[in-house]
Amino acid sequence: MSYTCLIVDDEPFARKLMEQYVAKVPELTLVQSCSSPLTAIEVLRQNPIDIMFLDINMPEITGLSLLKVLQKKPLVVLTTAYSEYALEGYELDVADYLLKPITLERFLKSVEKVLGRLRSAPSAAGLIPPDVPQVPNASNAYIFVKDGTRLVKIQLRDILYIEGLKDYVGIYTKDKKIVTLQTMKALETQLPENQFIRIHNSFIVAFAAIDAIDREKVQIGKAFLPVSDTYKKSFKEFIEKHQVGG
Repeated sequence: MSYTCLIVDDEPFARKLMEQYVAKVPELTLVQSCSSPLTAIEVLRQNPIDIMFLDINMPEITGLSLLKVLQKKPLVVLTTAYSEYALEGYELDVADYLLKPITLERFLKSVEKVLGRLRSAPSAAGLIPPDVPQVPNASNAYIFVKDGTRLVKIQLRDILYIEGLKDYVGIYTKDKKIVTLQTMKALETQLPENQFIRIHNSFIVAFAAIDAIDREKVQIGKAFLPVSDTYKKSFKEFIEKHQVGG
């Protein structure tokens, strides 16, 4: 399997070094190496990119500003000489953070980390084979998730709720629990918004599976899941919109 990547850095030497590093990894295919975030936006519009190596301090707009304006992002590895940007980068859900000067050893370690995410979550990275249909709004819709060495097909109608477990998620269905290496954010993008709602940083629930709502808790079977302040308003609006007669 080959994964496409994009290098964005205004420094010619830094770009050249990253190009040399990318060339040493057989699984990586460099689509373009560009000096401008504005050029990067055009490349992302026209090409499927799996990984973007992105410098932070650039003219026109910064790497962080670029991330904030992109609606659909590849996995991002930030590259910079300034460590103070690390926290903000992780808040934007970047895959890794490389501090310049970047050694080959550190680059390879980062790439292996990112490739691990891509291999373990093919549907999140847009890597479902073409003969596997993804029909999010159909009654027979499903997703594929990695379970150990297997890809497991899960019918959306069977999902009760999803729990975030650091780098993993637990998917609770009517008859089993599947733990897969994937982020909540990546999985959430695969779920139809009219059927699933996030109620907490750690929980996404299926609307059809809710048995009761009691103050700040949602009951699904024997499970009582918290509704956090962050999602309280959106959850209330979701319920009002989808209740009978609403």
